[in-house]
Formats: sequence, C-alpha cells, structure tokens
Amino acid sequence: MSNTPLLDVKALNVVFRTKSSGKLLATNRNHAVKNVSFSVHAGEVLSLVGESGCGKTTIGRILTGLESAESGTANFQGDNILGLSNAGFRPLRKHIQMIFQDPYASLNPRLTIEKILSEPLFIHKLVRNRVEARTRMAAMLKQVGLDPDALKRYPHEFSGGQRQRIGIARVMLVSPRIIIADEAVSALDVSIQAQVLNLLKKLQRSSGVAMLFISHDLAVVRHISDRIAVMYQGEIVELNDKQQIFENPQHEYTRLLLSSIPQVKARSTP
Repeated sequence: MSNTPLLDVKALNVVFRTKSSGKLLATNRNHAVKNVSFSVHAGEVLSLVGESGCGKTTIGRILTGLESAESGTANFQGDNILGLSNAGFRPLRKHIQMIFQDPYASLNPRLTIEKILSEPLFIHKLVRNRVEARTRMAAMLKQVGLDPDALKRYPHEFSGGQRQRIGIARVMLVSPRIIIADEAVSALDVSIQAQVLNLLKKLQRSSGVAMLFISHDLAVVRHISDRIAVMYQGEIVELNDKQQIFENPQHEYTRLLLSSIPQVKARSTP
C-alpha cells in the first residue's frame, strides 16, 4: 500500500441550518459532521460505521459532489475536490463512483439495462461504438453473475439483489479509482447480503479499486473492511484496523455496537 493516500479528508465540517420556531429571522446551526478526518489508500476498503443520522451518508454525498461542506478539505489524487461546481466535478465522476442504497430507485425504470449501462461508457468516451459497448457490458454482466441477455430487459424484471448487481456493473464499467458504497446491502434480504458483499470484495480485489463502505452494521463491514472508522453524533470516535476494532475496541460506542451484533450459540451435543 502506498504511503500517499488516494483520498485524504481533513477537518470536514457540515452544518445544516433550520429556522428557529417562533423566531422570524433566527436559525439553528446543527452540526451534521464535526471535524472529520480520514484517508483511503489505493486498493483499500475503509468502512464508515455508525447509527442512522450520524453523518456518514452526508460524507459520502459530499465526496461525490452531491452536497457541500462548511469547511475542510478532501484531496483526491492530490487535488482538493470540495467546493467544485458541477462542471468542475464532472471530470472526476469517472474516478469517484457511488453505489446507492436503494437498488430500486437507482435505476431508471424507463430504460433498458443496455441503455443504463452504456450511458456512462459513452459519457466518459470509453467506447467508440455500440458493438464495443455491448461487448464490454456483456463481459461485465457475467462478472457480476448475470446473463448478458439482461441487456434487453428493464429494471422491474429483476429482483433487488439482481438490480444491485446491475448497479455494481454500471460502476465497475468505467474503472473508477474509488467507490463510495452507501449502505449498499442494507435494502437486501439477509440471505442476499452475503452474496453481494462477496461479489463486491471479489471485484475490489481483482480491480484494485479503493472503497469507502458506509454502513450502520459492524457485522456487515467485518467481511469487507481493511480498516474501520466508527462515527457517533457527527464525529469519528475510533479509527483502526479491522482486527483491532473487533478484538480491542477503545471507545464506549464501539463496544456498544459490538455488543449489539447477534451471537450464534453452538448447540450442545445430547
């Protein structure tokens, strides 16, 4: 692993402003993210874990240009990407991709899978024609465990797990440098979650792409992470290697999360 981070976030702050009740001009400042710093190296999976509302999804949206920060920096390949306009961020979208939580909402129901997958290929000028695009899309669908005939079909014809595989294929087709996976398996049945996690880990290892994996569930991230950052009320309260987090947690909130993981008890022999 290189000593220079692919993504280096420093002192990130996000403030949401809401109107005060009963006061016409007054506003409340609510810190969604407080002085958050972390780094992600090439080929690494860093998981950001915490309860709903702790700020982890906000961080993911900021790093993909969907929301703005109050202050701080996020250096991607050495350049600060915070505060860029939509036009300024556009060249980065090939390199920083996002897998969304809801596999039903993230695919346009009016488009065929071929249209959904080919669009980023042509936007980023990665193919010259439809034949080349179909060849790449068919190969990628096989990698994610789907038949190339899926290209002719529409999103509603697939299960949630299959739709998430299509979403993963769309991201991987453009060969990103880093993937932001925001609760990528939380909307799936438990029986399907492990399959999709194994697929993500396999693709991540074979491609060398870095990943920021956002989840509320320590049991889920255990199988995919290299390092884990634990968030509580907008702050990172603990950041360490996966083994250290699970075997020697330092913060009370981390210990609370660990204690909430269901334990499978071995049955005694009669």
